[in-house]
Amino acid sequence: MSKAHHRKKHPEAVRQQLLEVAAKLSLEKGPSSVTLDAVSQAAGVSKGGLLHHFPNKLSLLDGLFDDLTSRFDRALAEKMRDDPEPRGRFTRAYVTVWFLPEGMADGDQWKVLTIALISEPHLRERWRQWVERQLAEHVGTDSALDAMLVRYAVDGLWLADLLGAPIMDAPSRVAMLERLLVLSRL
Repeated sequence: MSKAHHRKKHPEAVRQQLLEVAAKLSLEKGPSSVTLDAVSQAAGVSKGGLLHHFPNKLSLLDGLFDDLTSRFDRALAEKMRDDPEPRGRFTRAYVTVWFLPEGMADGDQWKVLTIALISEPHLRERWRQWVERQLAEHVGTDSALDAMLVRYAVDGLWLADLLGAPIMDAPSRVAMLERLLVLSRL
């Protein structure tokens, strides 16, 4: 009798492992390296096991998107809960989570997803819808022009970091963060 029949199955752990392996492959070798065969081999999961969770590459990217936006939503909610000032609260949470190194513990996976967003219209649409939901939810507190400017500045910094633009030194980064947080209160 094979050991496969006695092996305990942990589908959520396998699913998470597949997402992490796909992200790692994409970072190390580029998005084109994320094939179902490569992910299943690198994860040590049969292709059938991978297909059970993700029937195609787009569903794998969707899974990564869902996982990361769920984490992002939780991080935003935590930062917002700790901020007593309603005006600009969402924007300050957005700044803090994206801007600070400890804010995005899964930053490498976000880099992968950002690259996928650029190349996959389906994922761009999903991100656009996420942003629209957030803006609609926080229209009363975060719709000022300065709040929008702050969020776009953070998006620009994230993209610059992703593309390896000249690194901003730590004091400049702190000064920029402080200035963006001030703007979020205007």
